[in-house]
Amino acid sequence: MKHIKYLVFAVTVSIFISCDTEEFLNPLPDSRVAVDGFFQTDADVLAGVIGVYDALQGVNDATDSNESRTNRGVQFEHLLTEHRTDNTRNATTEGSKADFHRYLVNANNVESEDYYASMYEVIFRANNILNFIDIADPSNQARYTAEAKFLRAYAYFKLVRLFSDVPLVTEVVSPADKETPFIRTSEAEIYAQIIADLQEAVGALDNGPKGRASKAAAQGILAKVYLSQATPNYSGAQQLCEDIINSGQFSLQSNYSDVFYNELNDEIIFAIEYESGNPLESQGFSAEFTSAIRAGAEDGQNIVNDNLIADFTAAGGNRTEVSYVTISGSNEVAKFFPDGFDSTADPAYGPNARDAGNDYIALRYADVLLMHVEAAMAGGNSVSTAGPLSSFQAVRDRAGLITPVAVVTKDDLLLERRVELAFENQRWFDLLRFGVAESVLSAHATEMSYVFDARKLLLPIPASEINLSGGLLTQNPGY
Repeated sequence: MKHIKYLVFAVTVSIFISCDTEEFLNPLPDSRVAVDGFFQTDADVLAGVIGVYDALQGVNDATDSNESRTNRGVQFEHLLTEHRTDNTRNATTEGSKADFHRYLVNANNVESEDYYASMYEVIFRANNILNFIDIADPSNQARYTAEAKFLRAYAYFKLVRLFSDVPLVTEVVSPADKETPFIRTSEAEIYAQIIADLQEAVGALDNGPKGRASKAAAQGILAKVYLSQATPNYSGAQQLCEDIINSGQFSLQSNYSDVFYNELNDEIIFAIEYESGNPLESQGFSAEFTSAIRAGAEDGQNIVNDNLIADFTAAGGNRTEVSYVTISGSNEVAKFFPDGFDSTADPAYGPNARDAGNDYIALRYADVLLMHVEAAMAGGNSVSTAGPLSSFQAVRDRAGLITPVAVVTKDDLLLERRVELAFENQRWFDLLRFGVAESVLSAHATEMSYVFDARKLLLPIPASEINLSGGLLTQNPGY
């Protein structure tokens, strides 16, 4: 992280990071005294809070390539999301990373397992620090609590949409507790906890640094939660989006490229930060998006599918050239060139391609504007009221598509979200939320000669966790 440096003390590492799989569900040392002894001041508690963000950030593959003992945080998320849609694919069919775009992921997939573990690392770090909030200065306790709960909710929101029912753990797990970490909880209960955590965050936070939880970040994620439930809360989501819009604290960048290369700009609401050239704070996913001129260790990921290129041609406007480029016949993501360098740099993609500082954009204002339209549509097929039309038009205007629209249909909105947010790991969740995932992905699979069926709308629970549970943790259907 650029502005939130993780306080790297040996004791902090011993508290939060475990390389032993059996310790994953209880990431605390055997001696509770070590933990109690560390948290003595407000600064110690803040270090613990920052440690939760650090779990989201994950470990760069270029720093430690052993995927059995490190968590990548969000650095593998494009595999579990974009690659499972009609947007992108791996450049090769070899290896476990190529299983996602062909719908061949099984319960032993190491990247899916890593992501599951990473989100639970966030959850358990958050649970742990909540036990020590009263050590912090009274003026900071509400904020630290809200940050921890926001991050816990964020991780659970990812898990519930990818894996469905998962264990709901809101307290530190005792080593003697062999059941709580493995009993799957219904989606409804998980969503209730997510909503409670985010509502508390909305009430306690203000709009501060974009690399930390804020009121607007909690409002925006909560709006998406309301839209994603089995029974959506459209009015609640619309009000939250309008609160963000009416705050006047966020705006679209006039230049679409600046969204990605002028980081922490006025459009960013929440980002997971990285620092270029620092192996402990950098990311490696940007390099893996290159293929024709390889900057990463592999043949290329997030290779753009032809049907997305067709949508860019029809509706991308000036976003197209910023979003993808064609290099030696390979259609590659351009939004996240490592540190903004392109293939003509020397060396290619700059000096730190595998130690890049590009931030992961978790939520930005354009997404909120388009959610505003979705919420106002309220599950219907179109919307024509002034406020939502203004939100939709603002995104289109920035793309150079200035022809006024009088009505926005569901298909219009899904297309707009696709070209506006391509490669930002939103498409998978959009297809689910709009209720078209099965039809769109079935057609895509047929076009690409993949085999898709509805069970693949969920990822398998990692076999390693089922084995660790002694059979308590059950598998998703069909795996």
